[in-house]
Amino acid sequence: MKPQGQALALLPYSSVDDTPFTASRADITRILGEPLRQGRNDVGLNELDYGDVVYRFQDGGRLEEITRQARVILLGTVAVPFDTLAAFIRAHDDGAFERAGFLVSPAFGLAFDPRDPHWVTAIARHCVDTWRAL
Repeated sequence: MKPQGQALALLPYSSVDDTPFTASRADITRILGEPLRQGRNDVGLNELDYGDVVYRFQDGGRLEEITRQARVILLGTVAVPFDTLAAFIRAHDDGAFERAGFLVSPAFGLAFDPRDPHWVTAIARHCVDTWRAL
Protein backbone atom coordinates (compact mmCIF):
# COMPACT_ATOMS: atom_id res chain seq x y z
CA MET A 1 0.00 0.00 0.00
CA LYS A 2 1.27 3.46 -0.87
CA PRO A 3 1.23 6.36 1.57
CA GLN A 4 -1.70 8.74 1.46
CA GLY A 5 -1.70 11.11 -1.49
CA GLN A 6 0.95 9.39 -3.60
CA ALA A 7 0.24 8.57 -7.23
CA LEU A 8 -2.20 5.77 -7.92
CA ALA A 9 -1.01 3.49 -10.76
CA LEU A 10 -4.05 2.13 -12.57
CA LEU A 11 -4.11 -0.56 -15.22
CA PRO A 12 -7.83 -0.46 -16.04
CA TYR A 13 -9.67 -3.61 -14.98
CA SER A 14 -6.38 -5.29 -14.14
CA SER A 15 -4.69 -3.73 -11.11
CA VAL A 16 -4.26 -0.78 -8.79
CA ASP A 17 -0.65 -0.22 -7.78
CA ASP A 18 0.55 -3.74 -7.00
CA THR A 19 -2.90 -5.19 -6.27
CA PRO A 20 -4.50 -7.22 -9.07
CA PHE A 21 -8.28 -7.50 -9.31
CA THR A 22 -7.75 -11.24 -8.89
CA ALA A 23 -6.67 -10.67 -5.26
CA SER A 24 -8.77 -12.30 -2.57
CA ARG A 25 -9.70 -10.98 0.84
CA ALA A 26 -7.15 -13.39 2.31
CA ASP A 27 -4.45 -12.01 -0.03
CA ILE A 28 -5.16 -8.46 1.15
CA THR A 29 -5.17 -9.28 4.88
CA ARG A 30 -2.04 -11.45 4.52
CA ILE A 31 -0.17 -8.49 3.01
CA LEU A 32 -1.69 -5.59 4.96
CA GLY A 33 -2.87 -7.25 8.16
CA GLU A 34 -6.28 -6.70 9.68
CA PRO A 35 -8.10 -3.55 8.53
CA LEU A 36 -8.93 -0.60 10.78
CA ARG A 37 -12.61 -1.24 10.03
CA GLN A 38 -14.58 -3.84 8.17
CA GLY A 39 -18.23 -4.31 7.39
CA ARG A 40 -20.93 -4.27 4.77
CA ASN A 41 -21.69 -1.08 2.86
CA ASP A 42 -25.04 0.27 1.62
CA VAL A 43 -24.77 -1.50 -1.75
CA GLY A 44 -24.05 -4.91 -0.22
CA LEU A 45 -20.30 -5.10 -0.64
CA ASN A 46 -17.96 -6.24 2.11
CA GLU A 47 -15.35 -3.60 2.91
CA LEU A 48 -11.84 -3.79 4.30
CA ASP A 49 -10.99 -0.22 5.31
CA TYR A 50 -7.33 0.59 5.94
CA GLY A 51 -7.84 4.34 6.33
CA ASP A 52 -6.46 5.62 3.04
CA VAL A 53 -7.46 2.59 0.97
CA VAL A 54 -10.68 0.54 0.96
CA TYR A 55 -11.13 -2.85 -0.71
CA ARG A 56 -14.69 -3.97 -1.54
CA PHE A 57 -15.65 -7.59 -2.20
CA GLN A 58 -18.77 -9.50 -3.23
CA ASP A 59 -20.05 -12.12 -0.79
CA GLY A 60 -18.42 -14.77 -2.99
CA GLY A 61 -15.03 -13.11 -2.50
CA ARG A 62 -14.57 -11.40 -5.86
CA LEU A 63 -12.81 -8.02 -5.60
CA GLU A 64 -15.13 -5.32 -6.99
CA GLU A 65 -13.54 -1.98 -6.11
CA ILE A 66 -10.40 -0.43 -4.70
CA THR A 67 -10.75 3.14 -3.41
CA ARG A 68 -7.65 5.11 -2.52
CA GLN A 69 -6.56 8.66 -1.95
CA ALA A 70 -4.31 9.96 -4.71
CA ARG A 71 -3.29 13.39 -5.90
CA VAL A 72 -2.13 11.92 -9.22
CA ILE A 73 -3.53 9.01 -11.22
CA LEU A 74 -1.09 7.18 -13.50
CA LEU A 75 -2.84 5.77 -16.57
CA GLY A 76 -0.08 4.00 -18.45
CA THR A 77 2.46 6.69 -19.30
CA VAL A 78 0.07 9.56 -18.58
CA ALA A 79 0.04 11.24 -15.16
CA VAL A 80 -3.26 13.00 -14.45
CA PRO A 81 -3.55 15.27 -11.39
CA PHE A 82 -6.79 14.69 -9.50
CA ASP A 83 -7.72 18.35 -9.99
CA THR A 84 -7.87 17.82 -13.77
CA LEU A 85 -9.14 14.23 -13.76
CA ALA A 86 -12.76 15.14 -14.61
CA ALA A 87 -11.71 17.20 -17.62
CA PHE A 88 -9.32 14.44 -18.73
CA ILE A 89 -12.05 11.78 -18.49
CA ARG A 90 -14.56 13.91 -20.37
CA ALA A 91 -11.98 14.56 -23.13
CA HIS A 92 -10.77 10.96 -23.48
CA ASP A 93 -13.78 8.75 -22.69
CA ASP A 94 -16.88 9.28 -24.82
CA GLY A 95 -18.64 6.63 -22.75
CA ALA A 96 -18.17 8.42 -19.42
CA PHE A 97 -21.34 9.04 -17.40
CA GLU A 98 -22.43 10.48 -14.05
CA ARG A 99 -24.22 8.55 -11.30
CA ALA A 100 -24.94 9.56 -7.72
CA GLY A 101 -22.45 12.44 -7.94
CA PHE A 102 -19.68 10.24 -9.35
CA LEU A 103 -18.07 10.52 -12.76
CA VAL A 104 -17.66 6.96 -14.08
CA SER A 105 -15.21 6.10 -16.84
CA PRO A 106 -15.70 2.75 -18.56
CA ALA A 107 -12.58 3.35 -20.68
CA PHE A 108 -10.35 3.80 -17.64
CA GLY A 109 -12.21 1.60 -15.15
CA LEU A 110 -12.66 4.22 -12.48
CA ALA A 111 -15.25 6.27 -10.65
CA PHE A 112 -14.80 9.34 -8.49
CA ASP A 113 -16.64 12.30 -7.03
CA PRO A 114 -14.92 15.43 -8.34
CA ARG A 115 -16.12 17.30 -5.23
CA ASP A 116 -14.42 14.84 -2.86
CA PRO A 117 -10.75 15.55 -3.50
CA HIS A 118 -8.28 12.79 -3.98
CA TRP A 119 -10.54 9.73 -3.53
CA VAL A 120 -10.51 7.52 -6.63
CA THR A 121 -12.26 4.17 -7.03
CA ALA A 122 -10.93 1.62 -9.49
CA ILE A 123 -13.68 -0.78 -10.55
CA ALA A 124 -13.74 -4.29 -11.97
CA ARG A 125 -15.02 -4.52 -15.56
CA HIS A 126 -18.26 -6.24 -14.56
CA CYS A 127 -19.06 -3.31 -12.21
CA VAL A 128 -19.67 -0.80 -15.02
CA ASP A 129 -23.22 -2.07 -15.57
CA THR A 130 -23.89 -1.89 -11.84
CA TRP A 131 -22.82 1.76 -11.84
CA ARG A 132 -25.02 2.44 -14.90
CA ALA A 133 -28.00 0.94 -13.09
CA LEU A 134 -27.70 3.23 -10.06
